[in-house]
Amino acid sequence: MAGRIQTMILTPRPTQTPSFRHRQLNFPATRTTAYSTRSVLFNCSRSISSPLRIRANQRPDQIDDNGSGGAKTLGKSLLNFADNNFLPLALIGGVVSGLANPTLGCLADKYYLSKFSTFAIFITSGLTLRNGEIGDAIEAWPVGVFGICSILLFTPFLSKIILQIQLQPQEFVTGLAIFCCMPTTLSSGVALTQLAGGNSALALAMTVVSNLLGILIVPFSISRFIAAGIGVSVPTKELFRSLVITLLIPLILGKVFRESFKGLADYVDRNRKLFSKMNAIFLSLAPFIQVSRSRSMLLMVKPSVFLVAVGMGVLLHLILLSFNVIAIQGFSTVSGTNQLASAKKKNATAYVLVASQKTLPVMVAVVEQLGGAFGESGLLVLPCVAAHLNQIIMDSFLVNFWLRKDLASKSAKAA
Repeated sequence: MAGRIQTMILTPRPTQTPSFRHRQLNFPATRTTAYSTRSVLFNCSRSISSPLRIRANQRPDQIDDNGSGGAKTLGKSLLNFADNNFLPLALIGGVVSGLANPTLGCLADKYYLSKFSTFAIFITSGLTLRNGEIGDAIEAWPVGVFGICSILLFTPFLSKIILQIQLQPQEFVTGLAIFCCMPTTLSSGVALTQLAGGNSALALAMTVVSNLLGILIVPFSISRFIAAGIGVSVPTKELFRSLVITLLIPLILGKVFRESFKGLADYVDRNRKLFSKMNAIFLSLAPFIQVSRSRSMLLMVKPSVFLVAVGMGVLLHLILLSFNVIAIQGFSTVSGTNQLASAKKKNATAYVLVASQKTLPVMVAVVEQLGGAFGESGLLVLPCVAAHLNQIIMDSFLVNFWLRKDLASKSAKAA
């Protein structure tokens, strides 16, 4: 019996558990307990140690975490880049879409989607317009008056310089000269000012007033600087009615909705970034439609000539930006206002962005009424389409630079 027990202890067979339990009843209690304890310890050590060795050697869970972590980091970086550069990406996307598939853009133009987008931008501007911002615009009335003078009286003098350039077709040069005499953009200046954190109420005031006064002043500017005294017929009544419908009425409606519904005002204030992105999407419809309309004519022009015209438009906008930056600095020094530095910065942001841009829709309406007096209408408008897109894209990157600079300065102060 002892030899038999020794043999079983030295050569246990854990896989045959039922037969072991059957034999266990025939042994003395002390020996059975010893055997059971050793057998259980032996089996537990095998069941615990084997999985641990597999995890230590293969580590599949860590490999999965590293792989998914890298993908999440890349995705987060791309989303942050798109969020920080939403407006320029939207505008560039509109240009590319218009070149790739002009059918949709022409269809949108057929159903006046560009007017709807301008209407929507000013509805949104009215919704986001706080009463305090209106007070800030009233306080900044000297800056507003100076901005309107810059838009309608100072910058049209650049058309005389542009006309000295020799380029074929000459309509490219004449078109850019007419472009200099235009009022500010109907929507992009306001949208960019809101994104930059500037005085949006001041930007709205300069936009509305300059475009309404521009109906009266633009014919005089074209006659003096471009037509050399030849009378030019401009559709004053039609332009005035169009601007009232697309600018003034939606702005008032948006403000009325904000003041009528308290919950709506609170919602808009909590989601101002969302409404800014909506404005950016509406704004991107303009280049999409304009490029779609001009694509066929663009393909007929020599690339080298068109690139020269594009370069002229870029240079024109850089000159306007430089002039207005210097002008507002000089004006702030001479006026000597007692405003806080933050208020001055907001007013200067609105002034530089709004006064440095020129509107394309008014220019197109004016050219259509000229009846070919200055050349082919399509060739007159084409370089201005490029200049209009360039100024919006350049200013969107400028706004993005300002926002990053402000963020860096705030982080440095917090540290």
